[in-house]
Amino acid sequence: MDTPGREASGPSAAVGRSAAPTLTERQRARRRRILHATSRLACRGGFEAVQMREVAESSQVALGTLYRYFPSKVHLLVATMQDQLEQLHGTLRKSPPAGETAADRVAETLMRAFGALQREPRLAEAMARALTFADRSVSPEVDQVSRRTTAIILDAMGGLENPTAEQRSAVRVVEHTWHSTLIAWLSGRASLAQVRVDIETVCRLIDLTDAGASGRAPRSGPVGSG
Repeated sequence: MDTPGREASGPSAAVGRSAAPTLTERQRARRRRILHATSRLACRGGFEAVQMREVAESSQVALGTLYRYFPSKVHLLVATMQDQLEQLHGTLRKSPPAGETAADRVAETLMRAFGALQREPRLAEAMARALTFADRSVSPEVDQVSRRTTAIILDAMGGLENPTAEQRSAVRVVEHTWHSTLIAWLSGRASLAQVRVDIETVCRLIDLTDAGASGRAPRSGPVGSG
């Protein structure tokens, strides 16, 4: 079995992590093929179906090349989640949420994300398991997932560029709740209706901050470091 522990012993030069901003077009195309192959395998068979050798064969890259981009299956699946969130963010920018309050818009945004995950539950399960397995070696990929999720939430709040410490804290709590409700739903411990209630409840924190009902600019004050 292609376990996270064994895969971690592969080559450690993660091109897909440290060198992503300077990748050539050919390298970016290769990386996209790898992520698309990962998604296809996960959609068919979940976490266990994503084997490094099969990903390499499906994306038409050498196994050693795959390990240079992604040292393990966990790195690969967390990067796949970041890629999925980028696609979602693009869709949301074209068709933003229309709720009256910031809390309404964030809740709508997160439920739309759940809708996308519901259409591909095996992929969702694989990515969520990878996040659960992630150790410090996967911190760059996990940080990218967190930053993208934060950006999606801030956009829904009204496109805040300089959120206050209080607003950042509210966003973190919303993000944590979104992740935990995803795990509960995937494990069968929560229905989609229960997820909606929890998401809508936690999003009320946002309207207690300076995002306000109309997404107005925050008051002056100290800005948290995030």
